[in-house]
Amino acid sequence: MLKGLGNLADMGKMLKAAQEMQAKMAEVQDELTRITVEGSSGAGLVTATATAKGELTAISIDPSIFKAEDKEMVEDLILAAIKDAQGKAQDRAQEEMRKLTQSMGLPADMKLPI
Repeated sequence: MLKGLGNLADMGKMLKAAQEMQAKMAEVQDELTRITVEGSSGAGLVTATATAKGELTAISIDPSIFKAEDKEMVEDLILAAIKDAQGKAQDRAQEEMRKLTQSMGLPADMKLPI
C-alpha cells in the first residue's frame, strides 16, 4: 500500500509495532493485577498476599502468636511477611515482562515501563 514511499512504509511498520507493543503491555498490566503471590514469615505464622503489582490484598496471622509480651515479635513477623510478598510480586512482574519482551523478539533483559 505504501510501496514506493520509502521511509514512510518503514515508519508505518514501526507505528504498527509500537501499537502492538502498547496493547500487549496493557494486557500484561491487567494480568499483573490478577496474579497473586504469597509471602510468609515465622515458619508460616504470618502470611501476606499481594498482587504481582505489589498491592497487599490479605494478611493471615496464626492466633498462637497473640500474646501481649510478644507484640514486637508479631509486628516484626507481619512486616517481614509483607516485605516477602512485595519482593515476590516484583519478581513475578519482572518475569511477566521478560515473557512479553521475548514473545516480541526483544532482548529478555530489555527494561519496559510497568
